[in-house]
Amino acid sequence: MHILPQKGDAIASRPLPIAAQLIYARDLLRELVSRDMKIRYKRSVLGIAWTMINPLMQILIFTFLFNRVLPLNIPHYTVFVFCGVLAWNWFQASLYLAAGGITENRDLVRRPGFPVAVLPVVTVATNMLHFLLSLPILLVCVLIDGLPLSPAVAAFPLVLLVQFGLTLGLAYLIAATHVFFRDVQHILSIGLSLLFYLTPIFYTADRVPAEYQQLYLLNPMAQLVSAYRAIFLQGIWPDGGALLGVAIFAVAMFALGYTIFVRASYRFVEEL
Repeated sequence: MHILPQKGDAIASRPLPIAAQLIYARDLLRELVSRDMKIRYKRSVLGIAWTMINPLMQILIFTFLFNRVLPLNIPHYTVFVFCGVLAWNWFQASLYLAAGGITENRDLVRRPGFPVAVLPVVTVATNMLHFLLSLPILLVCVLIDGLPLSPAVAAFPLVLLVQFGLTLGLAYLIAATHVFFRDVQHILSIGLSLLFYLTPIFYTADRVPAEYQQLYLLNPMAQLVSAYRAIFLQGIWPDGGALLGVAIFAVAMFALGYTIFVRASYRFVEEL
């Protein structure tokens, strides 16, 4: 990649300039995300439409159960649950796929000079793309319910960035750990199932008993879901203090996850 011919027969290696490395990383990320999208929907009749069908089916089920069977009496319930489902699906799918991000890409990992650290980014970015592709349906539901789109929508990219950083930090940690301990994927499945019910996806936070409120506040996904609902459901700016807390936690988690991943990456080839 960075081997350049010199005078005579001598060949020396010279690192690419930082700008060229960034361009290479951007192009590589784009190609890998495109590859993942093509593989995921290969020979599928509906193709990328499944990105929108899956959350819609979940929302229809939740709406039927908690509007008709066990009514929770939550106003604008479709928009309410849509915000939670979209945010959660991005988070959950990214971590599930990150667990096998290294072990299922042995050929790439064993290729000399390949930037292994890009693989968890591909996983999180691909699922963020699914999130964004479903966003127009959420906006249609907002308009159908007569909810105005306020200037608070300007906060959406910030909330998106915070969730991306949080998810990527966890993805790095999970991907690296799974290479050495293959039980991680099974533990993750149980952990995410529990966290789903501890996150107010289909119920409101005020239904959490007072003695568990502090525990609820420590759940970063609960805060992110609340931020999305503030923007699209209530038309107000998200709670700045809560979002800042999640952002600080996301930065710390990213630093921890990336550090562990880089240190562990030197042993990936021998473990695979």
